[in-house]
Amino acid sequence: MTKLALYLDLIRWSRPAGWLLLLWPTLAALWLAAGGFPGWHLLAVFTLGTLLMRSAGCCVNDVADRDFDRHVQRTATRPVTSGAVSVKEALLLGAALALAAFALVLTTNALTIGLSFGALAVTLVYPYAKRFVSMPQAVLGVAFSFGIPMAFAAARSEVPPLAWALLVGNLFWVLAYDTEYAMVDRNDDLKIGMKTSAITLGRWDVAAIMAFYAVYLAVWAWLGVRAGLGAVFLIGIAAAAAQALWHWTLIRDRTREGCFRAFRENHWLGATVFAGLALDYALR
Repeated sequence: MTKLALYLDLIRWSRPAGWLLLLWPTLAALWLAAGGFPGWHLLAVFTLGTLLMRSAGCCVNDVADRDFDRHVQRTATRPVTSGAVSVKEALLLGAALALAAFALVLTTNALTIGLSFGALAVTLVYPYAKRFVSMPQAVLGVAFSFGIPMAFAAARSEVPPLAWALLVGNLFWVLAYDTEYAMVDRNDDLKIGMKTSAITLGRWDVAAIMAFYAVYLAVWAWLGVRAGLGAVFLIGIAAAAAQALWHWTLIRDRTREGCFRAFRENHWLGATVFAGLALDYALR
């Protein structure tokens, strides 16, 4: 493979589900904060910034996990793990991507710039949380939800309680889909001593995932209605709930294929919630 192809593989360019899982709640928060379409500037900043920071996070994660990934069937051929990309190259690429994202943030305001350092800190901490925290997916939940307060900061120059409540609700969605992801690697993770929610929850994994989905959708529905959203938004929530029930049919037997498909399809669930919210504003 050429170096470019290796770098694109490192940042999961051909697998957009990862950054889309970050994007949809961020855009939903941006629409809520702005009371509708937030303008092309903020839309571009948060869309490109999400893509760049997710890509930077992949570089950091693969460097941190390189000694573990070689023992996991799904990750053994990753560029850093296989040695096709050096640790120095991966870190330099990650730093360049993070700096590009920071350049975008600099076009917003001081509060958003300040929050970006918190987002970076959580991004750097997460790969190592898997060694010490029994449910590291909660740390990932904070990392994958930090775009929410940043969106409010950029649109309103403040972060109201609504933003933090949305972050907490979104954290439960991350717990749901990343536990599905962890179920794929559970046998390998047990052998190497990695800590994941799939291992911690044990036989309650499927029930917990469905509870996580329920909490996420209930919290967002309640907050959306309190923020003035109406029937179209609630239809989007209902459609997302139907997708969550479909995911149960994929994960109930705990097969690697079913769990991985459920994880990969989650970005459609997030897109559905965002679409309902954006349409609700558009049709007023």
